[in-house]
Amino acid sequence: MNKKTILLGITGSISAYKAADLTNELTKLGYQVDAVMTKNSQQFITPLTIQSLSKRLVHTEVMFEPSPDKINHIELAKRSDLFLVAPASANIIGKLANGIADDLLSTLALALKADTPKFIAPAMNTQMYANPVVKKNLAYLKDIGYHEIIPRKSLLACGDYGQGALATVETIIEQISQAL
Repeated sequence: MNKKTILLGITGSISAYKAADLTNELTKLGYQVDAVMTKNSQQFITPLTIQSLSKRLVHTEVMFEPSPDKINHIELAKRSDLFLVAPASANIIGKLANGIADDLLSTLALALKADTPKFIAPAMNTQMYANPVVKKNLAYLKDIGYHEIIPRKSLLACGDYGQGALATVETIIEQISQAL
């Protein structure tokens, strides 16, 4: 039996540290996790942490080609059985909704096969999550096949209480497991 490969995008949110737990749990469940970290996510958690838990190279740069005979972002997209961005910042949601490809994560999202299941788990301040632009971008992503893993209501790192906290690791795994 071939292991399913999850392409995990990690973006710049305080919730990025939860990607370590997510990676660890997915790996324990037998999934192969190929992580892609944005520059801002690396301010919250290191690639080495994710690499140690996934036992796989963590990808951070669009121009880094570990194998000279392959184009990395294309290969990552081709071998993915599921695409998950957790946490998904307002920035990446906007990029995905508007076809902006200015880093590795947003570039490979455009290279995914049309039938690859795509999930986003937003994590941001309540006012950002409720912003009409973010809502419009999320609605468009849903229209083109993305599945939103709804954030929780909680006390946020900024001190506000409301919807915007990353869904629990258990909730994320439950939702993506159904697609696999």
